[in-house]
Amino acid sequence: MNPKIGIRKDIRAKIGNQPGDSGAVTLVERAKPASVPKSADPIGDYISAQPEHVQPLLNQVRSTLRAALPDAEERISWSMPTYWRKHNIIHFAAAKAHIGLYPGPEAIEHFAPKLADYKTSKGAIQLPYSKPLPLDLIAEIARWCCETGNHP
Repeated sequence: MNPKIGIRKDIRAKIGNQPGDSGAVTLVERAKPASVPKSADPIGDYISAQPEHVQPLLNQVRSTLRAALPDAEERISWSMPTYWRKHNIIHFAAAKAHIGLYPGPEAIEHFAPKLADYKTSKGAIQLPYSKPLPLDLIAEIARWCCETGNHP
């Protein structure tokens, strides 16, 4: 039995084959990547990987969320620092010109009057690096998300 395998035209050109030519195929199992031990502080690792001028601001957000959600677990979810207790409560992340805070659409709607000075979208708040961080508001939003069971 001679099974047929389709080969893209650009690959055939590189190996000098024409449609209908035969050849040998060797299958090689990929090596499994070495397991990477979990970090004891994934949020700290995330913050340390950000631009130096952003790190103090991210640490302020982290400290605020830790104080507002003392029973929440810190973890990375959706590639962002996340506070979790039975479900994701709130996320934050560094962007080019702002910190994104992700409490979910219900929180954005609930806090709309207090968020009038910030750009928001369906479930996100943009906190520009050029303005002082509204740490009290961040804490209030986080506590509301936790108490209401709001999911981002």
